[in-house]
Amino acid sequence: MSPSAKYLYIVSMDVDADKEALFNEVYDTEHLPLLLQVPGIRSVARYVKKPLTVILGGEKRDIAFDDEPRYSAIFEIDGPEVLTSEAWANAVDSGRWPTQVRPYTHNRRHILRQLVP
Repeated sequence: MSPSAKYLYIVSMDVDADKEALFNEVYDTEHLPLLLQVPGIRSVARYVKKPLTVILGGEKRDIAFDDEPRYSAIFEIDGPEVLTSEAWANAVDSGRWPTQVRPYTHNRRHILRQLVP
């Protein structure tokens, strides 16, 4: 993997089951396109949690964290200041996301990672 930015901003969450279709539709068609217009955001990819089996120390193991959120979005960003910019503030509170989706999300996690030099 060759990162294009020195920072990753990772947002993870669960959503109420009866709002899952709306969550995915709004995230893909409105929320991400708005966020991708924010200066300093280079890319974003969405992921969904899957079962994990791995060999560690010669032993096959199932790895499970029951409290780990189902959905994640990983943003490549230029720096932490992107997340406190006016453009970011406007984007996260635009469209249907703040009123029709965000209230039905829970178990939210926000993590900032810096590339190790």
